[in-house]
Amino acid sequence: MNLILLGPPNAGKGTQAKKLYADFHIPQISTGDILRKAVKDGTALGKVAGPLMAAGQYVPDDVVIGIVEERLKEPDVAKGFVLDGFPRTPGQADALDRMLERLGRQLNAVVSLEVPHSTLVERGSGRRVCPNDGSVYHVTQNPPKRAGLCDKCSSELVQREDDTPEVIERRLRKYDAETSPLKDFYAKKGLLKSVDGVGSPEGIYEEIKKAAGRPS
Repeated sequence: MNLILLGPPNAGKGTQAKKLYADFHIPQISTGDILRKAVKDGTALGKVAGPLMAAGQYVPDDVVIGIVEERLKEPDVAKGFVLDGFPRTPGQADALDRMLERLGRQLNAVVSLEVPHSTLVERGSGRRVCPNDGSVYHVTQNPPKRAGLCDKCSSELVQREDDTPEVIERRLRKYDAETSPLKDFYAKKGLLKSVDGVGSPEGIYEEIKKAAGRPS
């Protein structure tokens, strides 16, 4: 099962990709996670990507496309994959089509999570992350047991630079301008399925499985 989870920042793509992995053992390929790790590790890619991400801007297409192709060649994606955060533009989608053709693979569905802007800003700006073990919390929806401290290691939680309201608003404006046309791109191919991204994670997950042709 080869899927794209399409949706703006904070739509819940990462959460749902993890559920798909638990059930179907198809890995989540999150370009955001890969890039953040590169920034944290101080790699050459990270040094290019870090300032752009902190400013709410996208990393150049050629860099991201190269990352995805290398990832799709790894053994653990033999049964399928869930792309999260890629493609962002019709140009990247064209590149993905060519890439999948080279690899002898094809998409089964493109699932678009639909969430209002106000909800997206609230979700993102309330997120807090443990810098030590990567645990993720939310100040209202999933707060730690002790305010500001990780439940697992007691490290002080931080707000990522790209989770401030100002950066989220910039990313959403950029998403609307550049990424929304992907819906038309994949609708014309008969691959687009829209799912309401507001509600319980479990209920949303059931709708995603139906859209992907895997109902419970």
